[in-house]
Amino acid sequence: MPEETSVVEATVETVVDATKELTAEVANQTKTMLHLDELSKYLTWANLVKVITSVIAILIFYALYRIIKRIITKTATKRFDEKAVGAITRIIKYIFFVLIGMYVLGLFGVDLKAIWGAAGVAGLAIGFAAQTSVSNLISGFFVIAEKALKLGDFIEVSGVSGTVDTIGLLSITVHTLDNQMIRIPNSTVINSNLINYSFYDKRRFVFDLPISYDSDMDSAMLAAKEVAAKCVADKVILEDPAPAVFYDGFGDAVKLKLAVWFERARLVDTKNAVYMNAVQIFKKYGVVIPFTRYDISIVSDKKTPAAKKPALEKKILEKPALTRTSSTLSLEKKSAVKKATVKKSGVTTGKTQKTSDKKSAGKK
Repeated sequence: MPEETSVVEATVETVVDATKELTAEVANQTKTMLHLDELSKYLTWANLVKVITSVIAILIFYALYRIIKRIITKTATKRFDEKAVGAITRIIKYIFFVLIGMYVLGLFGVDLKAIWGAAGVAGLAIGFAAQTSVSNLISGFFVIAEKALKLGDFIEVSGVSGTVDTIGLLSITVHTLDNQMIRIPNSTVINSNLINYSFYDKRRFVFDLPISYDSDMDSAMLAAKEVAAKCVADKVILEDPAPAVFYDGFGDAVKLKLAVWFERARLVDTKNAVYMNAVQIFKKYGVVIPFTRYDISIVSDKKTPAAKKPALEKKILEKPALTRTSSTLSLEKKSAVKKATVKKSGVTTGKTQKTSDKKSAGKK
C-alpha cells in the first residue's frame, strides 16, 4: 500500500512538472510571437501617462476643431456657395489631422526635425513635378476667396462662355449654350479677364441702328425714341435707368445708337422687341436702314474663251517667225543699200569716163 501511494505521488509530480514546463514553453513562445518583452519596455507608467495625456489632448483638439469648423462654416455659408464651403471644411479637417499627428509624435519623443526635413524635400520634388496642379490649387483659393462667380452664373473666360456647374480647388466646369461641358483651370480664371454676365441683376445693351445718309436725322432720332418708349410700355426694358439715343459717328451709314437697361434674364426678349419695333417704326417715319447692295454687269462677247485660246496659241507660235522675218528684212535692206551704193558709184565712174573722153576729143 505504501509503495502504491509513492508511485502515484511520483506520477503526479511528473505530470505537474511536465505541465509546468509545457506552460513555460508556451508562455515563452507567446512572448516571442507577440513581442511582449519589447512591448513591456514601453508599457511603463511614464508612457501610460503620455497615452492618457494624448487622449485628453485629442479630445480637447477635437472639441476645438468642431467649434472652429462650425464658426467658419457658418460664416462661409453667408459669403460662398455650397461647393466652396465644402472645400474650406475639408481643408480645416486636413489641418486638424496634421496638427494632432505632430503633437502625438512629439509627445512620445519622436524627433520632428527629420520629418520636417523629409517633408521639405518631398514638397520640393512634388512642387516641381506638379507645378501646374499646385498653381491651380493656389488659384482655387483665390477664386473661392474673391467670390467673383458662383454656381449658375453665366461667365466668359478666354473666349469660353457658359453656365458655372462646379467650383473646385483645381478647376471650374461650365456647360455652354449648346450643352457641352468645358473644364477651365483655376489659373486660367485668375490670369485671364473674367466676364460674369450674371453678377448684377440689371444689364445694359447698346443697339446699333444705322440709317441712310438720305434719311432725316431728326426723324431718325424721334423714331429711335419711340422704339424705346414702345419697349418700356411693353415692360420689356426698364424705365429707370432711362434709355438713351445718340449718334456715334459716320461710316458706311450714319451710326445711330440706342442704349437700354433690362433684367439680365430677358436678353433675348429685349433684342427681339427692339429690332422688330425698330423696323416697323423706322418705316413709319420714312427712315431707311441701309444694307449692302451689289451691282452685277453682264459682258457679252462673241469670242468665247475657248475660241480665243487657239488664236492666242497661234499668235504665240507665229511670233518667232515674225521675228525671223524682220531680221531677214533688215539684212535684205542692208544688202539692197549696199548694191545701190555700188551701182551709184559705177554710174559716177561711167560719167567721169565719158567726160574725159569728150575733153580729149575737143583737144584733138
